[in-house]
Amino acid sequence: AMMEESKLTYFQRRYLLDCVKRGDTLPLHAHPASSKEPAPSFSPLVCQRVRLSAKPHLRPAKVCQAGGAYTREKFKPQARRDLEKEKQRLQNILATGKDVVERKVKQRLAGTKEEETPEPDRFEELVNEVQERREFLAEMEALGHGKKYQSIILTEISQKMREMEIIDKKRSEEMRETMTKDFPGGNKT
Repeated sequence: AMMEESKLTYFQRRYLLDCVKRGDTLPLHAHPASSKEPAPSFSPLVCQRVRLSAKPHLRPAKVCQAGGAYTREKFKPQARRDLEKEKQRLQNILATGKDVVERKVKQRLAGTKEEETPEPDRFEELVNEVQERREFLAEMEALGHGKKYQSIILTEISQKMREMEIIDKKRSEEMRETMTKDFPGGNKT
């Protein structure tokens, strides 16, 4: 139907059908209405056509086996734990009835965890965040985008300042409570 619509000659239709039967690619330009093909503009020795077959090229099983495709790697187990430590642990359990080694390790780990993680001060974090936002706003103003970010950044800064005020009030109340406990006589100093 496409050949009829494109108004190809009988020779051109026959040529296209022969190309399809051979499995060749279709020509980019239709040949004239004669049986004489145009001379190629390039040397046939330089550029040879690769003929693709319709069947997929599968390798035979013998070729795959010869190439080592079916051989498995040998399993090589590796020691994941120290067997000598396990023997010592078992000896301790049988001799004393308790696992002494693990308790010492757990106690050491618990001691180091408490020392390594000091509680961060939220007030100092807020001060740093406010400073970062001020620096960002200054950079944006230097680049000419200050108006775009000014309202957003100033809102964030005011929220951080409010949170800092709440923390400060709590700290001052805690200090008053500690001071009144320390000085029950009502000393106002």
